[in-house]
Amino acid sequence: MSKYWSDAIQRLTPYVPGEQPKESGITKLNTNENPYPPSPKAAAVINNFDTARLRLYSDPDCTQLKDALANHFEVERKNVFVGNGSDEVLAHTFAAFFQQEQPLLMPEFTYSFYPVYCNLFDIEFKLLPLGDNFELNLEDYNQPNGGIIFANPNAPTSRAIELGEIEALAQRNTETVIVVDEAYVDFGASSAVELTQKYDNVLVIQTFSKSRSLAGMRVGFAIGHEDLIAGLERVKNSFNSYPLDMLAIESAVAAVEDNDYFEATTKKIIETREWTVNRLEELGFISLPSKTNFLFSTHRYIEAAELMGFLRTKKILVRYFSKPGIDNYLRISIGTQEEMELLISTLEQHPDICKMPTES
Repeated sequence: MSKYWSDAIQRLTPYVPGEQPKESGITKLNTNENPYPPSPKAAAVINNFDTARLRLYSDPDCTQLKDALANHFEVERKNVFVGNGSDEVLAHTFAAFFQQEQPLLMPEFTYSFYPVYCNLFDIEFKLLPLGDNFELNLEDYNQPNGGIIFANPNAPTSRAIELGEIEALAQRNTETVIVVDEAYVDFGASSAVELTQKYDNVLVIQTFSKSRSLAGMRVGFAIGHEDLIAGLERVKNSFNSYPLDMLAIESAVAAVEDNDYFEATTKKIIETREWTVNRLEELGFISLPSKTNFLFSTHRYIEAAELMGFLRTKKILVRYFSKPGIDNYLRISIGTQEEMELLISTLEQHPDICKMPTES
């Protein structure tokens, strides 16, 4: 540690993103990226962009993108906030709403950036256990709190909860902000955006990185009551007034307007996901019910760490978490059909995997 670091920074344990390999020939099933390219309309915006415009600042309000999102979700511009990826939107959310006297409530197993933000912003938090099969029970959150945050579907466990459960929580918890992180919602779950029009303390956060194939552009957004959006704008304009560049804004507009391409690619991913679940089951894996573009899977007999290492020797990357309670699961991103067929055929080469008895 540097002697110049503040005490607060020395105490931080930063978030560790999924590996981004530098070598070629790697099959990446470890960071939940979309296996398909962005919308052709978004690609056309990028390819035809007038680079002379880059001498100018981008629109600090991102009005064009806010209007496109407002139109898509049938809300008003005042209900939309955009930022440099959903991680930045989440950071502004923690700063704006969760520095309270009572602790922030979140699931024990969820997006690991949440505790990092709590430590960064000196926010007390409380982890609530999931059920025996990693299900989220929102009735457990009926207790004093300075806010509630959960991902739906949850990461890394892949499970989703019904919209009615979230609305019941909003009816009970009226004095603090409820954040629903919907990074993976487009792969089979129900969005809570409609609840933001009924409850002024519900904030939904989404990203263009997963279902819109724009992870490299870093575009995220939030939808909520205008008072919540105003709070986010207040933090943003105290931190970085120009969070999105011109290419990001305009390609995101094109992506959100190309609904046919969006529906076609998400449909393919869902179909490949279900195929993969069935094939993994034949090899002795158990996968949690997934409404995401990844699977959270464990093998009946072989340890997850061993399987992760084996796949790595075959140049296939999957995500492994060493945290007790989930340390015998692999998070496997859904790639193209061809990539998932490669995963299955590679697992079939494991010296033990096909020798193990499977349960009927």
